[in-house]
Amino acid sequence: MAKLEHYIPVGRQRLRCGYTTGTCAAAAARGAAAALLTGNRAAAVEVTTPAGIPVRAELLDWSQGPGWVRCAVEKDGGDDPDVTDGTRIYATVSRRADAVLVIEGGEGVGRVTRPGLDQPPGAAAINSTPRRMIREQLEAARAEAGARCGLTAVISAPGGAALAQKTFNPRLGIVGGISILGTSGIVRPMSEAALVDSITLELDMAKAAGVRHLLVTPGNYGADYARTELGLRTEPISCSNYLGAAIDHAAGLGFESFLLVGHLGKLVKVAGGAMNTHSNTADGRRETLAAHTALAGGDRALVRAVFEAAATDAALEALEAAGLRGAVTAALTRALYENLCRRAGEMRMEAVVFSNRFGLLGETPGAEELLARHRRGEGA
Repeated sequence: MAKLEHYIPVGRQRLRCGYTTGTCAAAAARGAAAALLTGNRAAAVEVTTPAGIPVRAELLDWSQGPGWVRCAVEKDGGDDPDVTDGTRIYATVSRRADAVLVIEGGEGVGRVTRPGLDQPPGAAAINSTPRRMIREQLEAARAEAGARCGLTAVISAPGGAALAQKTFNPRLGIVGGISILGTSGIVRPMSEAALVDSITLELDMAKAAGVRHLLVTPGNYGADYARTELGLRTEPISCSNYLGAAIDHAAGLGFESFLLVGHLGKLVKVAGGAMNTHSNTADGRRETLAAHTALAGGDRALVRAVFEAAATDAALEALEAAGLRGAVTAALTRALYENLCRRAGEMRMEAVVFSNRFGLLGETPGAEELLARHRRGEGA
């Protein structure tokens, strides 16, 4: 497979870009449409992406039948591959009796079941920009062939149903396969933007569904604790490491409250002022724990033990032995609350902090009221 030779600087590295499933679908549609209308199977086609970067994509795995032609383009994730890297995206193009261009999803392409996404419920999960790209390529193939017939392009991704289980799609209510995505047509190395987009999209969907009170966790630890230990019935939204972005978007959408349930290992960073908790961006766990230990009256030996602890649970064990665990976790919870409220503005913020070893460590002043609401499953 030919690789896209377009590079961008990321830190001290020069990383290769790839192209999206949307670009693959558009290129496959162009190749299949041209072959259907002219009888010529090209080895490759060139598609200019919305980013202005041309992509030359090889056309693979040809097949045809009465009134239809099918081919594929293999997804190139560049130096930031995701679960769809190397997946073949197919387009089956057939003639229509009218002059209409129709774009549909086939095997392995998901279906939207909930409002708030780029496409309405019932539609194939082929987003607006890929749809436009596919349509443009169908129009170009038709014009080049001098044809006036309508065309139907069915986009498929064999194996997409299994791949989708490794994506956000099940949480978003997209069933049966992957999404055909891409606003620029180009995959840029680093997935932070894509993750933040997924988080904000989930918040958009919650708002569209009438949710007013959010339950948010950084990940699986928080979600499991919320369900099994706190008995919460509301389905949490995961903010991953991007708490600040989630708070900003939620506040902008006008949610009434935001209840955060998280492990101390993440939330101690927030208590120290970090709103992006990825270890590559911020840490400060041991510094924040050590500072609060000193402020709570810990001696030099205890502060050093906390500072040098391999994990937050180990630091808590040292504090427990010294009789200061309660004082330190209470101070950390207060600092966490102050930072959350400062970031949220008018939106109500509350939090619950726990650890695997010691369980519940702290709650912000109004957390219990929101916990009761979410135990009843009342996000709306």
